[in-house]
Amino acid sequence: MTKETTPTNKKSKQSASTLYLTHEQCLLHENGPGHPERPDRLRAIEKVLDHDLFSSLIREEAPRATRAHLELAHPKNYIELIENSRPESGYAFIDPDTSMNKYTWDALMFSIGGAIHAVDQVFTKQNKNAFVATRPPGHHAETTRACGFCIFNNVAIAANYARKTHAAERVAVVDFDVHHGNGTQDIFWSDKDLYYGSTHQMPLFPGTGALNETGVDNIWNAPLSSGDGSEKFREAMQNRVLPSLKAFSPDLIIISAGFDAHRSDPLAGINLEEQDFSWITTELLDIAEKQCDGRVVSILEGGYDLNSLARSVGVHVQQLINAAS
Repeated sequence: MTKETTPTNKKSKQSASTLYLTHEQCLLHENGPGHPERPDRLRAIEKVLDHDLFSSLIREEAPRATRAHLELAHPKNYIELIENSRPESGYAFIDPDTSMNKYTWDALMFSIGGAIHAVDQVFTKQNKNAFVATRPPGHHAETTRACGFCIFNNVAIAANYARKTHAAERVAVVDFDVHHGNGTQDIFWSDKDLYYGSTHQMPLFPGTGALNETGVDNIWNAPLSSGDGSEKFREAMQNRVLPSLKAFSPDLIIISAGFDAHRSDPLAGINLEEQDFSWITTELLDIAEKQCDGRVVSILEGGYDLNSLARSVGVHVQQLINAAS
Protein backbone atom coordinates (compact mmCIF):
# COMPACT_ATOMS: atom_id res chain seq x y z
CA MET A 1 0.00 0.00 0.00
CA THR A 2 1.09 3.57 -0.67
CA LYS A 3 0.43 6.84 1.11
CA GLU A 4 -1.74 8.33 -1.61
CA THR A 5 -5.16 9.51 -0.54
CA THR A 6 -7.00 8.76 -3.75
CA PRO A 7 -8.15 5.34 -4.96
CA THR A 8 -5.57 3.44 -7.00
CA ASN A 9 -6.59 0.54 -9.22
CA LYS A 10 -4.40 -2.53 -9.27
CA LYS A 11 -6.60 -4.17 -11.89
CA SER A 12 -8.84 -2.77 -14.59
CA LYS A 13 -12.39 -2.20 -13.38
CA GLN A 14 -15.32 -4.30 -14.40
CA SER A 15 -18.90 -4.27 -13.18
CA ALA A 16 -18.89 -8.01 -12.31
CA SER A 17 -16.23 -7.74 -9.63
CA THR A 18 -15.62 -7.51 -5.92
CA LEU A 19 -13.83 -4.42 -4.63
CA TYR A 20 -11.36 -4.71 -1.75
CA LEU A 21 -10.52 -1.48 0.06
CA THR A 22 -7.97 -0.83 2.80
CA HIS A 23 -5.35 1.78 3.72
CA GLU A 24 -1.96 1.59 5.42
CA GLN A 25 -2.85 4.48 7.74
CA CYS A 26 -5.23 2.09 9.48
CA LEU A 27 -2.22 0.05 10.60
CA LEU A 28 -0.89 3.00 12.59
CA HIS A 29 -3.89 3.47 14.90
CA GLU A 30 -3.29 1.74 18.23
CA ASN A 31 -5.27 1.44 21.45
CA GLY A 32 -2.28 0.58 23.64
CA PRO A 33 -0.17 -2.50 24.50
CA GLY A 34 -2.09 -5.77 24.74
CA HIS A 35 -5.31 -4.33 23.33
CA PRO A 36 -7.27 -6.90 21.25
CA GLU A 37 -8.19 -4.36 18.53
CA ARG A 38 -4.70 -4.15 17.07
CA PRO A 39 -2.99 -3.55 13.72
CA ASP A 40 -2.17 -7.26 13.30
CA ARG A 41 -5.85 -7.82 12.52
CA LEU A 42 -5.43 -6.08 9.16
CA ARG A 43 -2.12 -7.81 8.51
CA ALA A 44 -3.79 -11.20 9.00
CA ILE A 45 -6.53 -10.26 6.54
CA GLU A 46 -4.05 -8.91 4.01
CA LYS A 47 -2.06 -12.14 4.19
CA VAL A 48 -5.00 -14.42 3.51
CA LEU A 49 -6.33 -12.22 0.68
CA ASP A 50 -2.93 -12.30 -1.00
CA HIS A 51 -3.63 -15.94 -1.90
CA ASP A 52 -4.23 -16.78 -5.56
CA LEU A 53 -7.85 -17.65 -4.71
CA PHE A 54 -8.47 -13.91 -4.42
CA SER A 55 -6.63 -12.78 -7.54
CA SER A 56 -9.85 -11.47 -9.10
CA LEU A 57 -10.35 -8.86 -6.37
CA ILE A 58 -10.23 -5.26 -7.50
CA ARG A 59 -7.80 -3.81 -4.96
CA GLU A 60 -7.91 -0.11 -4.18
CA GLU A 61 -6.62 2.19 -1.51
CA ALA A 62 -9.41 3.80 0.49
CA PRO A 63 -9.76 7.54 -0.18
CA ARG A 64 -9.97 10.07 2.61
CA ALA A 65 -13.41 11.06 3.92
CA THR A 66 -14.49 14.65 4.39
CA ARG A 67 -15.92 16.32 7.46
CA ALA A 68 -19.29 16.45 5.67
CA HIS A 69 -19.26 12.67 5.54
CA LEU A 70 -18.81 12.47 9.32
CA GLU A 71 -21.76 14.81 9.78
CA LEU A 72 -24.07 12.28 8.13
CA ALA A 73 -24.21 10.44 11.49
CA HIS A 74 -22.53 12.66 14.08
CA PRO A 75 -22.98 16.32 15.15
CA LYS A 76 -20.25 18.89 14.62
CA ASN A 77 -19.46 19.33 18.32
CA TYR A 78 -18.79 15.61 18.75
CA ILE A 79 -16.58 15.53 15.65
CA GLU A 80 -14.61 18.49 16.97
CA LEU A 81 -14.26 16.83 20.36
CA ILE A 82 -12.69 13.76 18.75
CA GLU A 83 -10.43 15.77 16.46
CA ASN A 84 -9.21 17.86 19.38
CA SER A 85 -8.54 14.75 21.47
CA ARG A 86 -5.61 13.65 19.32
CA PRO A 87 -2.48 13.33 21.47
CA GLU A 88 0.96 14.33 20.26
CA SER A 89 2.34 11.20 21.91
CA GLY A 90 1.01 8.25 23.87
CA TYR A 91 -2.71 7.58 24.12
CA ALA A 92 -5.80 9.66 24.82
CA PHE A 93 -8.65 7.57 26.24
CA ILE A 94 -12.05 8.38 24.77
CA ASP A 95 -13.78 5.74 26.89
CA PRO A 96 -12.36 2.95 29.10
CA ASP A 97 -11.93 0.59 26.11
CA THR A 98 -11.19 3.09 23.36
CA SER A 99 -8.22 5.35 22.85
CA MET A 100 -6.49 7.45 20.21
CA ASN A 101 -2.87 7.92 19.27
CA LYS A 102 -1.59 10.61 16.95
CA TYR A 103 -2.47 8.53 13.89
CA THR A 104 -6.05 7.65 14.86
CA TRP A 105 -7.75 10.65 13.25
CA ASP A 106 -6.26 9.81 9.86
CA ALA A 107 -7.18 6.14 10.28
CA LEU A 108 -10.77 7.17 11.00
CA MET A 109 -10.91 9.36 7.91
CA PHE A 110 -9.64 6.59 5.64
CA SER A 111 -11.96 4.02 7.25
CA ILE A 112 -14.98 6.18 6.53
CA GLY A 113 -13.61 7.11 3.12
CA GLY A 114 -13.41 3.42 2.26
CA ALA A 115 -17.04 2.87 3.22
CA ILE A 116 -18.16 5.91 1.21
CA HIS A 117 -16.17 4.87 -1.86
CA ALA A 118 -17.55 1.34 -1.71
CA VAL A 119 -21.11 2.72 -1.74
CA ASP A 120 -20.27 4.87 -4.76
CA GLN A 121 -18.80 1.91 -6.63
CA VAL A 122 -21.74 -0.44 -6.18
CA PHE A 123 -24.33 2.22 -7.06
CA THR A 124 -22.47 3.28 -10.20
CA LYS A 125 -22.01 -0.39 -11.12
CA GLN A 126 -18.23 -0.11 -11.21
CA ASN A 127 -18.18 -3.07 -8.84
CA LYS A 128 -20.82 -5.63 -7.92
CA ASN A 129 -20.02 -5.66 -4.19
CA ALA A 130 -17.23 -4.61 -1.83
CA PHE A 131 -15.30 -5.55 1.30
CA VAL A 132 -13.80 -2.72 3.35
CA ALA A 133 -10.98 -3.87 5.66
CA THR A 134 -10.16 -0.83 7.76
CA ARG A 135 -10.00 0.10 11.41
CA PRO A 136 -11.07 1.41 13.90
CA PRO A 137 -14.37 -0.49 13.68
CA GLY A 138 -17.57 1.47 14.08
CA HIS A 139 -20.78 -0.26 15.14
CA HIS A 140 -20.56 0.66 18.85
CA ALA A 141 -20.16 4.39 18.11
CA GLU A 142 -23.38 6.19 19.00
CA THR A 143 -24.44 9.60 17.75
CA THR A 144 -22.40 11.46 20.36
CA ARG A 145 -20.45 8.75 22.18
CA ALA A 146 -17.42 6.59 21.42
CA CYS A 147 -17.72 3.06 22.76
CA GLY A 148 -16.14 -0.38 22.52
CA PHE A 149 -13.12 0.39 20.29
CA CYS A 150 -15.37 2.50 18.00
CA ILE A 151 -15.29 6.29 17.51
CA PHE A 152 -17.31 7.05 14.35
CA ASN A 153 -19.99 4.73 12.99
CA ASN A 154 -18.78 3.61 9.55
CA VAL A 155 -21.90 1.69 8.53
CA ALA A 156 -24.34 4.40 9.62
CA ILE A 157 -22.40 7.05 7.72
CA ALA A 158 -22.35 4.81 4.65
CA ALA A 159 -26.10 4.17 4.90
CA ASN A 160 -26.97 7.85 5.12
CA TYR A 161 -24.53 8.65 2.33
CA ALA A 162 -26.30 6.14 0.06
CA ARG A 163 -29.60 7.85 0.73
CA LYS A 164 -28.27 11.38 0.25
CA THR A 165 -26.05 10.79 -2.78
CA HIS A 166 -27.60 7.86 -4.62
CA ALA A 167 -31.28 8.35 -3.80
CA ALA A 168 -31.52 5.04 -1.97
CA GLU A 169 -34.91 5.01 -0.27
CA ARG A 170 -34.20 2.17 2.17
CA VAL A 171 -30.84 0.94 3.45
CA ALA A 172 -30.31 -2.12 5.63
CA VAL A 173 -27.46 -3.02 7.95
CA VAL A 174 -27.11 -6.66 8.99
CA ASP A 175 -24.68 -7.25 11.85
CA PHE A 176 -23.31 -10.69 12.79
CA ASP A 177 -20.61 -9.43 15.15
CA VAL A 178 -20.84 -11.23 18.51
CA HIS A 179 -21.34 -7.86 20.24
CA HIS A 180 -24.53 -5.90 19.63
CA GLY A 181 -24.13 -2.78 17.50
CA ASN A 182 -25.60 -0.36 20.02
CA GLY A 183 -24.28 2.59 18.02
CA THR A 184 -25.97 1.62 14.78
CA GLN A 185 -29.19 0.91 16.65
CA ASP A 186 -28.97 4.32 18.34
CA ILE A 187 -28.50 6.18 15.06
CA PHE A 188 -31.19 4.20 13.21
CA TRP A 189 -33.71 4.07 16.09
CA SER A 190 -36.41 6.45 14.86
CA ASP A 191 -35.89 6.24 11.08
CA LYS A 192 -38.27 3.81 9.39
CA ASP A 193 -36.21 3.83 6.17
CA LEU A 194 -33.12 2.45 7.92
CA TYR A 195 -33.12 -1.21 8.96
CA TYR A 196 -30.88 -2.83 11.57
CA GLY A 197 -30.82 -6.60 12.10
CA SER A 198 -28.39 -8.24 14.50
CA THR A 199 -27.39 -11.58 15.97
CA HIS A 200 -25.20 -11.22 19.07
CA GLN A 201 -24.48 -12.77 22.44
CA MET A 202 -26.49 -11.69 25.49
CA PRO A 203 -25.69 -10.96 28.21
CA LEU A 204 -22.46 -9.41 26.96
CA PHE A 205 -20.99 -5.97 26.28
CA PRO A 206 -22.54 -3.47 25.55
CA GLY A 207 -25.70 -4.76 27.26
CA THR A 208 -28.14 -3.77 24.53
CA GLY A 209 -29.87 -5.82 21.85
CA ALA A 210 -32.94 -7.32 23.54
CA LEU A 211 -35.90 -8.54 21.53
CA ASN A 212 -38.08 -5.67 22.75
CA GLU A 213 -35.71 -3.01 21.38
CA THR A 214 -37.54 -2.40 18.12
CA GLY A 215 -37.27 1.32 17.26
CA VAL A 216 -40.06 2.16 14.83
CA ASP A 217 -40.36 -1.50 13.84
CA ASN A 218 -37.04 -1.17 11.99
CA ILE A 219 -34.79 -2.82 14.61
CA TRP A 220 -34.64 -6.62 14.58
CA ASN A 221 -32.46 -8.06 17.31
CA ALA A 222 -31.92 -11.81 17.61
CA PRO A 223 -29.89 -12.41 20.80
CA LEU A 224 -28.01 -15.65 21.34
CA SER A 225 -26.71 -17.26 24.53
CA SER A 226 -23.17 -18.19 25.43
CA GLY A 227 -22.47 -21.66 24.07
CA ASP A 228 -24.86 -21.36 21.16
CA GLY A 229 -23.40 -22.51 17.87
CA SER A 230 -24.27 -22.97 14.24
CA GLU A 231 -27.80 -24.31 14.67
CA LYS A 232 -29.01 -21.53 16.96
CA PHE A 233 -27.27 -18.85 14.88
CA ARG A 234 -28.85 -20.05 11.66
CA GLU A 235 -32.27 -20.35 13.31
CA ALA A 236 -32.02 -16.76 14.55
CA MET A 237 -31.12 -15.54 11.10
CA GLN A 238 -33.75 -17.65 9.31
CA ASN A 239 -36.60 -16.96 11.74
CA ARG A 240 -36.07 -13.28 12.53
CA VAL A 241 -33.40 -11.34 10.67
CA LEU A 242 -33.67 -12.62 7.11
CA PRO A 243 -37.51 -12.53 6.85
CA SER A 244 -37.63 -8.97 8.20
CA LEU A 245 -34.83 -7.95 5.84
CA LYS A 246 -36.76 -9.33 2.86
CA ALA A 247 -39.91 -7.52 3.99
CA PHE A 248 -37.95 -4.26 4.29
CA SER A 249 -36.90 -4.58 0.61
CA PRO A 250 -33.63 -2.61 0.79
CA ASP A 251 -31.93 -0.67 -1.98
CA LEU A 252 -28.56 -1.52 -0.43
CA ILE A 253 -27.39 -4.09 2.12
CA ILE A 254 -24.46 -3.13 4.33
CA ILE A 255 -22.88 -5.87 6.41
CA SER A 256 -21.34 -5.13 9.80
CA ALA A 257 -18.88 -7.97 9.34
CA GLY A 258 -17.61 -8.96 12.75
CA PHE A 259 -16.01 -12.39 13.03
CA ASP A 260 -15.71 -12.60 16.82
CA ALA A 261 -18.59 -15.07 17.12
CA HIS A 262 -16.08 -17.71 16.01
CA ARG A 263 -15.47 -20.42 18.59
CA SER A 264 -11.77 -19.46 18.79
CA ASP A 265 -12.35 -15.80 19.59
CA PRO A 266 -11.25 -14.78 23.10
CA LEU A 267 -13.87 -12.09 23.78
CA ALA A 268 -17.12 -14.07 23.71
CA GLY A 269 -18.70 -17.52 23.84
CA ILE A 270 -20.63 -18.13 20.61
CA ASN A 271 -19.27 -21.20 18.83
CA LEU A 272 -19.48 -20.42 15.13
CA GLU A 273 -17.21 -21.88 12.45
CA GLU A 274 -16.02 -20.44 9.15
CA GLN A 275 -18.84 -22.29 7.37
CA ASP A 276 -21.40 -20.23 9.27
CA PHE A 277 -19.93 -16.97 8.01
CA SER A 278 -19.89 -18.40 4.50
CA TRP A 279 -23.55 -19.42 4.86
CA ILE A 280 -24.86 -16.07 6.10
CA THR A 281 -22.86 -14.23 3.45
CA THR A 282 -24.49 -16.36 0.76
CA GLU A 283 -27.95 -15.76 2.24
CA LEU A 284 -27.46 -11.99 2.27
CA LEU A 285 -26.06 -11.98 -1.25
CA ASP A 286 -29.08 -13.95 -2.47
CA ILE A 287 -31.47 -11.39 -0.98
CA ALA A 288 -29.42 -8.55 -2.45
CA GLU A 289 -29.48 -10.11 -5.90
CA LYS A 290 -33.25 -10.39 -5.81
CA GLN A 291 -34.04 -7.03 -4.23
CA CYS A 292 -31.27 -4.50 -4.89
CA ASP A 293 -29.33 -5.59 -7.96
CA GLY A 294 -26.72 -7.36 -5.83
CA ARG A 295 -25.54 -4.21 -4.04
CA VAL A 296 -23.67 -5.31 -0.91
CA VAL A 297 -21.00 -3.38 1.02
CA SER A 298 -19.31 -5.37 3.77
CA ILE A 299 -17.38 -3.40 6.41
CA LEU A 300 -15.07 -5.00 8.95
CA GLU A 301 -16.06 -4.86 12.62
CA GLY A 302 -14.68 -7.30 15.23
CA GLY A 303 -12.66 -10.52 15.22
CA TYR A 304 -9.70 -10.83 17.57
CA ASP A 305 -8.21 -14.30 17.14
CA LEU A 306 -5.97 -13.72 14.15
CA ASN A 307 -6.14 -17.22 12.67
CA SER A 308 -9.92 -17.55 12.82
CA LEU A 309 -10.32 -13.95 11.66
CA ALA A 310 -8.22 -14.62 8.57
CA ARG A 311 -10.02 -17.87 7.73
CA SER A 312 -13.46 -16.36 8.29
CA VAL A 313 -12.71 -13.30 6.19
CA GLY A 314 -11.41 -15.64 3.50
CA VAL A 315 -14.67 -17.57 3.16
CA HIS A 316 -16.70 -14.35 3.45
CA VAL A 317 -14.81 -12.65 0.62
CA GLN A 318 -14.88 -15.82 -1.48
CA GLN A 319 -18.67 -15.72 -1.43
CA LEU A 320 -18.62 -12.05 -2.43
CA ILE A 321 -16.39 -12.98 -5.37
CA ASN A 322 -18.65 -15.89 -6.33
CA ALA A 323 -21.68 -13.60 -6.39
CA ALA A 324 -19.86 -11.09 -8.58
CA SER A 325 -18.60 -13.59 -11.14
